[in-house]
Amino acid sequence: MRIVIAEDSAVLRAGLERLLADAGHDVIAAVPDASELLAVVHNDPPDLAVIDVRMPPTFTDEGIRAAVLIRKQNPDVKVLVFSQYVEEQYASELIAENTGGFGYLLKDRVADVEDFLTAVDEVAGGGTVLDPEVVSQILVRTRKKDGLSTLSPRELEVLQLMAEGKSNAAIARTLYLSAGAVEKHISSVFTKFGLTADTSENRRVLAVLTFLGA
Repeated sequence: MRIVIAEDSAVLRAGLERLLADAGHDVIAAVPDASELLAVVHNDPPDLAVIDVRMPPTFTDEGIRAAVLIRKQNPDVKVLVFSQYVEEQYASELIAENTGGFGYLLKDRVADVEDFLTAVDEVAGGGTVLDPEVVSQILVRTRKKDGLSTLSPRELEVLQLMAEGKSNAAIARTLYLSAGAVEKHISSVFTKFGLTADTSENRRVLAVLTFLGA
């Protein structure tokens, strides 16, 4: 696939470029700041953009703000945020805009090259890949918002795992629950969020969006 990399560290930028090229991908650009990233995406949209959160000139949130703009202006471009930092507000906004074709991984928690390349393929294919720590920090930020405060601790655990993209079976294995118990917790979440059975949209997606960006 065609990939653009936005990373201010020259060493890491070169390493990502080599890693992705060795995996058979076409790295069309590797840039050090958000302005160059936006120019590349505007002139020659890639399939995927791998973006750091903090880049010049202020090293605060230039990268993730560029990611938000790309998702709005170029919805066909998939985005993988790859950073040391969790920016909860923008992460929630990115997921709320579109649940597919987005990933947020923390550099310090990616221990295996194959895991990273698998995440690249997953996001490029329209999937969602979220580091559990990202989800946890969003939970801390949003748990006091309307709706979330009514959930039990177990329901919050189930909802967090749903937000990570886990199936009911995977949630049951993770929490050592029966499939029926997981279904009861999810049903309770739907009820507390006011997501009735006749809701036209996917209730699971709506529950996750409520969790991430209520």
